Amino acid sequence: MQAKQWLMGLILAATGACADDLAAEKILTPPAAATPRINGPSVFGVRPNAPFLYAIPATGERPMTFAVAGLPDGLNIEATSGRITGALKAAGEFAVTLKAENAKGKAEKKFRIVVGEKICLTPPMGWNSWNCWAEAVDQDKVLRSARAMISSGLKEHGWTYINIDDTWQGVRGGPFGGIQGNEKFPDMKKLTDDVHALGLKTGIYSTPWITSYAKFCGGGSDDAAGVWTKKLSDQKFWKHGQHSFAAADAKQWAAWGFDYLKYDWNPNDLEHVREMSEALRATGRDIVYSLSNSAPFEHANDWAQWANCWRTTGDIWDYWDHSDHDWRYSVSEIGFTQERWAPFAGAGHWNDPDMLVVGHVGWGPQLHATHLTPDEQYTHISLWCLLSAPLLIGCDMEKLDAFTIGLLSNDEVLALDQDALGKQAVRVATVGPVDVFLKELEDGGRALGFFNRGQQEYQAEFNKLSRLGFTGKQHVRDLWRQKDLPDTTGKLSLKVPAHGVVLLKLTAAK
Repeated sequence: MQAKQWLMGLILAATGACADDLAAEKILTPPAAATPRINGPSVFGVRPNAPFLYAIPATGERPMTFAVAGLPDGLNIEATSGRITGALKAAGEFAVTLKAENAKGKAEKKFRIVVGEKICLTPPMGWNSWNCWAEAVDQDKVLRSARAMISSGLKEHGWTYINIDDTWQGVRGGPFGGIQGNEKFPDMKKLTDDVHALGLKTGIYSTPWITSYAKFCGGGSDDAAGVWTKKLSDQKFWKHGQHSFAAADAKQWAAWGFDYLKYDWNPNDLEHVREMSEALRATGRDIVYSLSNSAPFEHANDWAQWANCWRTTGDIWDYWDHSDHDWRYSVSEIGFTQERWAPFAGAGHWNDPDMLVVGHVGWGPQLHATHLTPDEQYTHISLWCLLSAPLLIGCDMEKLDAFTIGLLSNDEVLALDQDALGKQAVRVATVGPVDVFLKELEDGGRALGFFNRGQQEYQAEFNKLSRLGFTGKQHVRDLWRQKDLPDTTGKLSLKVPAHGVVLLKLTAAK
C-alpha cells in the first residue's frame, strides 16, 4: 500500500489530478475474477528424458485444485499446487486438458506437450536481477524476489524465471572445475531447490570472456586450470582466453539445477555460441539459452539455430527516447526498430529487445521509480508482447505497486506474447504520429497496436482496415481494458494518448 501511495503521489504532482481519479484512469487491467482462469501458453516443449517442470498458472480464489486429462505416463501433477513434474522418454506430442477448480467454479484449457529437440516454444517470462540490483545482488535478494513473484500473484499469470545476472561468480572448483558462487551466493543448490519448490525456475549468467563486464570470473582463461584472480579483473580482460571451460560450467549449472543461461559478450560469435549450445545440450537438462548483447544481424539464422533468444540491441534504460539521455538505449529507440528481425522469430528462437524497465529500477542499491510515464509503460509492455519478446521484469519485486502489477498481470495482453503461432508483429501503416503494428495469432485473430509517437493525444480515424487484410464484420476487443468494443466493418475511431497505445484484437464475426 505504501508503494502504491508513493507512485500515485508522484504522478499526482506531475498532473494535478485527483489521486483516486488517477488510479481509476491509469490502472486499466480489471481485477482477476474469483472463478478460476487458466493462463499462460497453450504449448510447452521438453526434450526426451529431461526433468519436466510446469506449474499451471491460474488466477482465482484459493484453495484451488488442479488436474490434467490425458497426462502421459512419466508425468504427475500435484493437485494442490498445479505443478507437473517427471520426465518423458520418447519424442512425441500429447494433447491434454488442464483443469482448475475452486468453490466458485471450474476452468479448462487445451494444452500441448511437445517432446523433441525444441524447447522454449513461447518466449520466456520472468525476472532478472541486473536492472535493480546489479552488483548488489545476493542469494537472499534472489530468493526474496522469488517469494515476491508468488505473493504478488504474478506467478499465476505465467511469470516463471528468477534469473541471477552478473556478479555471482567466485573462482573455479567443485567436481566439474566450474565457476563456484562467491561469498554472496554460498549455496547455489539450495537456492535453486528453494525456487523450484515455489513452482518457479532459475537462471544464471556467464560469458565466454576471461572476465565478465562487471569484472568477475568468466568462462575462458589463458591458464590451463582456469585460475582467475582479482588482478585479471583490474585489467578488464574482456577477451577470449586460450582455454574454454564451457563444458565444465554447463555441467555445474545443470548439477545445481539451473533452467536458464544468459551468455553475455560483444560481439557474439558463432564459435562460442555453438560451443555453449552443445555444452548445455550435453548436460541432459533443459536450459534456455539466451545470448547477450547486440547479436550481429548478419548471423540471425545462426542465432536461431543455436540459441533460444538473442539480444538485438545494447542495454535498455528507463527513458522514452534518445534525447532523454544521449548515450543510453531508450524504449522507443529499441522497440520501434525491430522489424528486420521479424523473420527469425518463432517457436524455440526469439528476438530479444532487452528487459522491461517498469517499477523500481536503479542498477544498484539505490532505486528509483521508472522515468517512463504511465502511457509510455503501456506502450513498452504492449510493444514487447506484440514483438513476441522474452519478458524479463527488471525491477525490485518487493516494491511492486498496484499500477505495475496491473501492467504485468493482464492475461489478454500477455497472451499475445505467449501465442503459440510465434509470429512477431510488423508495422503495417502510419497515420500521422501513429504507427500501426499487426500480429497474426494462432486462433485466426489478429492484434493491432496503435502507437502514438507524438507529443499530443491524437484522434485517429482508420477507415480502410481492408487494406490491412480485414474483410467482413470484425469483433473488436480492447485488450488492456478486457472489454468488447462495437463490431466494425472496416472503420475504427480511436483516441491514442501521447506516447501511448490502443491495443486491440480483431476476430472475424461469424
